[in-house]
Amino acid sequence: MSQHSLGGELRFSRRAFARSLAVAGAAAWVPGAGSASAEAKPLPVTPSNPNEAFWESVREQFLMPPGLGVMNAANLCPTPLPVVEAQERLTRDMDRDPSFPNRIKLGEGREATRKLLAEFLRVTAGEIVLTRNTSEGNNLVSSGVDLKEGEEVLLFSDNHPSNLDAWKSKSRRFGFGVQIIEQINPHPGDAYYLDTVAKQLTARTRVLAFTHLTSTVGDLLPARELCRMAREKGVLTLVDGAQSLGLIDVNLAEMQPDFYTASAHKWPCGPKEVGVLYINKTAHSRIWPSIISAFPGSTGISKSFESFGQRDEPAIIGFGEALKFQSKIGRKQIEARSRQLCQALIEGLQKIDGVKLWTSTEPTRSHSVVSFLPGNLDIPKLAAALYEKDHIAGAPRPGGQRSGLRFSPHFYNLHSEVDHALAAVRRYMARGV
Repeated sequence: MSQHSLGGELRFSRRAFARSLAVAGAAAWVPGAGSASAEAKPLPVTPSNPNEAFWESVREQFLMPPGLGVMNAANLCPTPLPVVEAQERLTRDMDRDPSFPNRIKLGEGREATRKLLAEFLRVTAGEIVLTRNTSEGNNLVSSGVDLKEGEEVLLFSDNHPSNLDAWKSKSRRFGFGVQIIEQINPHPGDAYYLDTVAKQLTARTRVLAFTHLTSTVGDLLPARELCRMAREKGVLTLVDGAQSLGLIDVNLAEMQPDFYTASAHKWPCGPKEVGVLYINKTAHSRIWPSIISAFPGSTGISKSFESFGQRDEPAIIGFGEALKFQSKIGRKQIEARSRQLCQALIEGLQKIDGVKLWTSTEPTRSHSVVSFLPGNLDIPKLAAALYEKDHIAGAPRPGGQRSGLRFSPHFYNLHSEVDHALAAVRRYMARGV
């Protein structure tokens, strides 16, 4: 299934899921507003070998009440209390006094977040553009790269619509061609895609755009090797990092893409409508800004590429606070924890009769996005039952190829939540929904 059909599928999925909950009526479970601490507790120092007790203390940093297992990080992550509190404090300060003199510190906070992102990604602040989300970053690239008739863009079929359909739409307007590499299920291994891309790159190819980690089934692509291959051919690369930033210890100094995009609201556990577009300094002269307004950034490419008018600076500063929160825990520890939870899900699902896994069981080929077909069960009904009866939230994906249910756990999830989810799926597979 390509991401071209995914947009419509997700819209159907949400409607069907909502209808399933509506049928349940008042029985649907809704967590109480006062069920979590109103203030953040001090985050403990990460031990050299974190145990479950440590991760339970991390879980307490989030507003989600005990007993609610949200495993949908590929869509939206909860924000930890220290970030919520900082954003609320800054919003109150701005609305108390929205004058220019009082807001100077907010502009300084925006630049501080830019520096934090640069450090997080191991690049320079002059290569960072603060956007609203991955979709905006992807479209800034496809609108800003100068492509002509006879030239081509090489894409992957599981790209997000903002990195697939957007290119198709613009190809019809500007006349350049689009070539698509179909992604194989299960993941056939890095060598397959490296060989396929090598064969597809031609003298007409100007851009290679792919998703670092797919939201469909969690396929992890060899980003560094793909970028190197394209660079040697003089081809620009756009890496959609919506599912990798905040999950994987991304090192853009090693990957060396021309463009990398991501959102705060997914795996970084940051505020909504804040994102990042990295533009490699070697590509600054090869892309045009497509939004021109006031209040640009203060350094590098942001001076010409980040004139988006009035911004929500408290949210942007909150993005920086989310990065600091992850750094305090440890990025490699977060990556290892998420992979551990993912593998526990995969191993458990493999033992349930009738379940078909779409996600690769090879740990090096996937990461923290687990998609599976629950036999002949009605997918929206199963998702609704898991939420209202078992307090487990995933993402239903009915219709089309590789339909089913998706769990995407992150470091705030617990092994007890994974075990609870597996037990519930096993029960519904045996008895029906």
